[in-house]
Amino acid sequence: MRTSIKALLASTLFLAAATPALADDTAPPSDIKISGSAAIVSQYRFRGIAQSDNKPAVQGALTISHSSGFYVSTWGSSATGGNSAVQIGGTEIDVYGGFAHALGSSGVNVDVGVYGYLYPGAPAANYYEVYGSLSGALGPVNAKAGVNFAPAQKNLRIYPTHTNTYVYGELSSAIPNTPLTVHSHLGHTGGAFDWTKQYLDYSVGVGATYKNLTLDVSWVGTNVSRADARAVPFNDGSGVPSARETYRAAKDVAVVSLTATF
Repeated sequence: MRTSIKALLASTLFLAAATPALADDTAPPSDIKISGSAAIVSQYRFRGIAQSDNKPAVQGALTISHSSGFYVSTWGSSATGGNSAVQIGGTEIDVYGGFAHALGSSGVNVDVGVYGYLYPGAPAANYYEVYGSLSGALGPVNAKAGVNFAPAQKNLRIYPTHTNTYVYGELSSAIPNTPLTVHSHLGHTGGAFDWTKQYLDYSVGVGATYKNLTLDVSWVGTNVSRADARAVPFNDGSGVPSARETYRAAKDVAVVSLTATF
């Protein structure tokens, strides 16, 4: 009995001593968060235009964000390097950073920053934009509106207009009691990159999520017609204006992607 009491007292003293130590070892949540993704897509489209010669591409992203709202990110994709109308050297690497935060208790989120587009195989095509967007919930629908502005810079001086403005709107909504989310996008390019003077891009699709995987199927395209492509054709890989390749890069297509997040 005496031995048991001694053992019980010893155990009690050990637990009493250990408990504060365990509490001290519990670190507060970090203010810094690292997240990323990897994806395989049936083709890479940027603002409706093919960037991978209408062929599959591999993409990845990494973001470091702070609880204050500041963040920096990088995103990369394989891209065109053949005879297509869009020539960006086989690889695209984007680097961007900004500040995202809620506007008080309004339910509206603001996001502003600077975005750089880098093409290691075609550095003459590099350019940057400043961007801003507002987003929030409208009942069961998430809405977003934004603008990206490219100031006058070396890559844009070859165009009659030395700046470019891209405005867009997006809607998305999760379907209750399912893993599905429907989404849509509409954008307009005005300025240096608006070669038809009426260039719109759009997409509508549905994504299915299971754990950290999302399978998405979207219809992506532009309002560029065959006549537009004939009027202002891009050069193909050999440097010859090609209405066929221009329309092929801008026509409507189905795009399938599988993305893993971490």
